[in-house]
Amino acid sequence: MTLPEQNPQAAIPAAAPPTTETGELRKGVIAALSAYLLWGFLPILFRLLEQAGSVLIVAERTVWSLVLLAIVLMFSGGFAEVNSLLTNWRRMRIIALSAILLVSNWLLYVWAVETGQLLEASFGYFINPLVNVAIGMIFLGERQNCLQTIAIAIACIAILIQAAGLGNIPYIALGLAFSFGFYGFIRKTAQAGPATGLFAETAFVAPFAMGYVLYDLLANGPGVHADPGQLLLLMLTGPATAVPLLLFAYGVRRLRLTTIGMFQYLAPSIQFLVAILMFGEELNALRLLSFALIWLSLAVFSYDSFRQHRTRVQAGVPAA
Repeated sequence: MTLPEQNPQAAIPAAAPPTTETGELRKGVIAALSAYLLWGFLPILFRLLEQAGSVLIVAERTVWSLVLLAIVLMFSGGFAEVNSLLTNWRRMRIIALSAILLVSNWLLYVWAVETGQLLEASFGYFINPLVNVAIGMIFLGERQNCLQTIAIAIACIAILIQAAGLGNIPYIALGLAFSFGFYGFIRKTAQAGPATGLFAETAFVAPFAMGYVLYDLLANGPGVHADPGQLLLLMLTGPATAVPLLLFAYGVRRLRLTTIGMFQYLAPSIQFLVAILMFGEELNALRLLSFALIWLSLAVFSYDSFRQHRTRVQAGVPAA
């Protein structure tokens, strides 16, 4: 074998094989797309469990997510980070707050699916990226450019039209968008990995979740737990929660955030189609107009993100 010092070309740093880089990008794309596809079709699982009720579904989802994440962390050696997190009072206060927001988001979402309001829920996740921008403006003092301001203004008009189409304020859409927006905003300050952070959050609410499951068993008997099919579906809520998150974490490490930003509209788009084609929800003219405007708003927002990314690359600034 030729030693590096005997090879005159060894002093020149070798570029990474294109096939390796391409392979990593392909894996990242597959992982991210898989995560968003699973999130998009998740309402079907909740609809199959509607006889269990939204509170029991979220309680079981919490418990089974904790079990699966414990297994993942056991094999990945992540419990050292969990221990560091659980023994830090400041970080645990943040985790407690993020856990409350996350469970509130889960409850509202499952209830929306259960009560035939998936269209409004999908609208909430469409406006979520713009809510994130608004949170940055209000709480971080971030200044927005002209295109971002236009995108937010169009989104506000879309929300007003959605309200007219529904005949009331779209509480579900706004509740989902703001709960998840603030969840992400607060969660960042905890400085915890995806699996570690979700484990800590589910561990915080798990005693309440297990307490509710026990209460339901004592008050109502075995119920859905006596049905093997329903019990299996309840157990699947754990993987259905944790697996997309782990796939997303895998993908986001291999892809630019601009690429991930374009993928994030896939899940609510699938939910939109599921609501109409599978669940038979009504889409009147006003609501269709509101969705058209929110899509226009997101197109403006995405174009601006792409334009900024291209400007940074041309200026030699590392891409986010």
